[in-house]
Amino acid sequence: MSTTSQSSDVLSGRELGEADFAPGVAPETQQGQVQARGYWEQVWRRFKRDRVALASVCFLIVLVLVVYPGAWIAERLVGHGPNDIFPDALDDGLLPVGPMSRVTNFETGETQLLILGADGTLGRDEFLRLLYGGRVSLQVAVISTFIVMMIGVTLGAVAGYYRGWADTIVARMTEITMAFPALLFAIALASTAGSRLNNITFGGLLGNGVVTLVLVFTIFGWYYPARIIRAKVFSLREKEFIEAALMTGASDLRIIRSHLLPHLVAPIIVYSTLIVATFILSEAALSFLGVGIQLPTASWGNLLAEAPNYYTTVPLLMLWPGLAVVFTTLAFNLLGDGLRDAFDPRSRL
Repeated sequence: MSTTSQSSDVLSGRELGEADFAPGVAPETQQGQVQARGYWEQVWRRFKRDRVALASVCFLIVLVLVVYPGAWIAERLVGHGPNDIFPDALDDGLLPVGPMSRVTNFETGETQLLILGADGTLGRDEFLRLLYGGRVSLQVAVISTFIVMMIGVTLGAVAGYYRGWADTIVARMTEITMAFPALLFAIALASTAGSRLNNITFGGLLGNGVVTLVLVFTIFGWYYPARIIRAKVFSLREKEFIEAALMTGASDLRIIRSHLLPHLVAPIIVYSTLIVATFILSEAALSFLGVGIQLPTASWGNLLAEAPNYYTTVPLLMLWPGLAVVFTTLAFNLLGDGLRDAFDPRSRL
């Protein structure tokens, strides 16, 4: 309290008490006691000010609803599945029909609607294949990200905390993985064990081929988060609170779990959103090259792989899966940028 305010209190006749000098007591206002905001409350306040990030969250929520319950509902409404073949879904020039075309189901004899037209010479429903393809692409990206982050965070935390021989082993493993040609491994795996791995669906929970791509992305993706977490733990290892925990006799496992991991939540969440977008693009690239998701299972990648056959005659076949990949990866990237700013304590509230 300044000398001027003390003098004014004395002149006004109010006696000064211990409460006037007590440290850490928030001043009274007309609205009541001022309360300090917690860490996660501040993160939420910063995040909700970013309208682009909030829009990305809304888009991703809608996307998940569309490709999971939405795909099943759409299949029931149109009366056929994504792999059903319609021979009459070709025009006189043997090109796939366009949007809002009606074709005949030869099994039932009913006339059914193809909302976005046919996907190629087999005449399958482009709309349903786009929805089910989004389900497969998201499964590959999300599952791969989860496993990659688990391995990367564990190895990075161990290397950064223990250093010495542990850091050396992780560093050599990282260098070997970085030097290994991932595309050649994917091609070799697809040509040898790919047929057996593609049939692992865990009772239909996953799409055909998802396990194969998850295995490839896990083997060649863990070292990115491992290097990031190692650098973060390496700096946190020298902080005073870690030294205090060591002095109290805390075990290494407890220090990593209770003192280091809470400080790693921000980079883990931010990097996870960014790596999901990377895996979506990687799945599209491998499927485009023919070593990813195999037909007849639909994915955004193999839909794009079929589209160049008609890029001059039916360009819409490239547009639909292309827009799906672009908007989804953009939403994840914008979400990652928003989370990065929200976790930054230097951001303005």
